[in-house]
Amino acid sequence: MTDIPELIQTLQQFEPAVLTLKLVLSALIGIIIGFERESHGQAAGVRTYSLVCIAGCLLMILSLEVPRLFDELTEDSVIRADPGRIASYAVAGMGFLGAGAIIKGRGSVRGLTTAAGLWLVTAIGLTVGAGLYSAALLTTLISLPILYNLRLVRPNIRRDERTLLTVRCCCEDRPLKRIKSILSQQKDIQIEFVTYKENREDLVVTYIFRLMSKDDTNWGEVVSQLLTIDSILEIAWEEAEVP
Repeated sequence: MTDIPELIQTLQQFEPAVLTLKLVLSALIGIIIGFERESHGQAAGVRTYSLVCIAGCLLMILSLEVPRLFDELTEDSVIRADPGRIASYAVAGMGFLGAGAIIKGRGSVRGLTTAAGLWLVTAIGLTVGAGLYSAALLTTLISLPILYNLRLVRPNIRRDERTLLTVRCCCEDRPLKRIKSILSQQKDIQIEFVTYKENREDLVVTYIFRLMSKDDTNWGEVVSQLLTIDSILEIAWEEAEVP
């Protein structure tokens, strides 16, 4: 049975077949990697990844072909063909597309894996275009478990998160110390700062706590304890900006 290297050497005798092999392989790799992103609801999925990988492959093919267009030139010619120039700009240009996939929320940044994946398939496409099939396939085999399996490990990692806790109370009773005491009883909650606002017309005091906690903090228990303070009128919280 003919192995892959021998098959590739045979195909190299037929240039159209080699080009087809490179582009089809790039498309398949892009589809395989993009499927993971699309299955998790990302905008950049199968089509985007496959097109980016094919584009990287085509740009690498073009980079390798450019010097051949000037084979007849001598060393005295002022034209210098750099086969790596197009490829280098492809990698740099992918940064703009990747940046568009990153979304910064109030308390989190999303899309980093998608951006990194686009950069990855660009590199794989360039590698396939250069004819380094083993390196491209090996990179794909290494990256797939990272995308699929490491996601299963992430829920076990406790992450820091910032929260703005707003508590509205009656003016006659300012239970700041009691609120701080309840929050301090939670080992994973740290009070970073507190802001104070008093409305004399409505007789309402508002405290805004900026808290640092873990993503598995039991906020239901915290709210239940805070509601034992009779003067509290309203409790609300939202994600805070990451400093």
